Amino acid sequence: MSFDIDKVRADFPILSRQVNNRPLVYLDSGASAQKPRQVIGAITRAYEGEYANVHRGLHYLSNLATDHYERVRGIIARFLNAPHEDEVIFTSGSTEGINLVSYGWAAPRLQAGDEILLSVLEHHANIVPWNFLRERQGVVLKWVEPEPDGSLPAEKVLAAVGPRTKLIALTQMSNVTGTIIDVAAVARGTDVPVLVDGSQGAVHMPVDLAELGVDFYCITGHKLYGPSGSGAIWIRRDRQAEMRPFIGGGDMIRTVSRDGVTYADPPLKFEAGTPGIVNQIGLGAALEYLMGLGMENVAAHERKLRDYARDRLRSLNWLQVQGDAPDKGAIFSMTMQGAHPHDMSTILDKRGIAVRAGSHCAMPLMDFYGITASARASFAMYNTIEEVDALVEGLTFCRELFG
Repeated sequence: MSFDIDKVRADFPILSRQVNNRPLVYLDSGASAQKPRQVIGAITRAYEGEYANVHRGLHYLSNLATDHYERVRGIIARFLNAPHEDEVIFTSGSTEGINLVSYGWAAPRLQAGDEILLSVLEHHANIVPWNFLRERQGVVLKWVEPEPDGSLPAEKVLAAVGPRTKLIALTQMSNVTGTIIDVAAVARGTDVPVLVDGSQGAVHMPVDLAELGVDFYCITGHKLYGPSGSGAIWIRRDRQAEMRPFIGGGDMIRTVSRDGVTYADPPLKFEAGTPGIVNQIGLGAALEYLMGLGMENVAAHERKLRDYARDRLRSLNWLQVQGDAPDKGAIFSMTMQGAHPHDMSTILDKRGIAVRAGSHCAMPLMDFYGITASARASFAMYNTIEEVDALVEGLTFCRELFG
């Protein structure tokens, strides 16, 4: 099907509002994307007419809620082309998913001196859980730096793999520069298990887990046009078999006695307690919406935005853009001499343009570029060429204010 930007924008109620008496130009989707009516409607229906706790009841509403909740596992599997539905584990987002792997898979297996290979492009969610292992078990974090243009070739990652490398943990797309890492080439080039943070990648490009060849892949719902507090991690069956539970409680057990516990089979083994039922139902609606549009169509639209924005921002010779890899998403991190990124963001906000300023939960990457913060414009499928122009006009106005 064709991608009709006007129809897409009409599905997002918030895009019709004004901010500071200006039409909203929302360029902060890298932090959290806005929600279409289809997601808002699914959440409303679930709370108004279908809500009950899942798995534990025999009554009508519990069965209905369970059906709708468990159906999302299959939706996620289709969205990612996962080989098996039971390899999808529900989480509150990528942070929980990565921590699940850290506590459940890595902690019991890694010893002092063993290495986890990370890129400097990583979000803190793919750094801090591994730092716990460094602090507590003496695991070594080995870093790979990007090229000057922000790119990170797979061969550079593979060259850093050593005899004590036990895990490679990489983002698929940088949340700061938009750099895309060829994680499939990394996985093909080594027998070391590969974890992929798909928080940005799954939003902006088609993902085919059957082709990627990785071991762990996490997504977070609030970036995928779904609710906050929703998400999942795909874990290959053979890796699941190597894992211990991370959180204990109801639903993840088969039997409990005074003397012991037996666990449920995966994925329930890794899903303790009452889950975010309606959040996950909303995520399912978001992914069905994306699949209805076609991720190839979404990616093609965003490539046009990226290319146009890149050309326009390059023309501003007083603007510094951090990372300009040939293969990147429509995410631009920017600094301007004489203007703090917070000032840039505030001035743009007065013109109705929402961007994010700060370290973007990526302090090692800020250190790599020799800055403490940047202003980031992150585009989504509902953005337009005209909004790129509005951003450039806003940046030019900012430049004029600061001389």
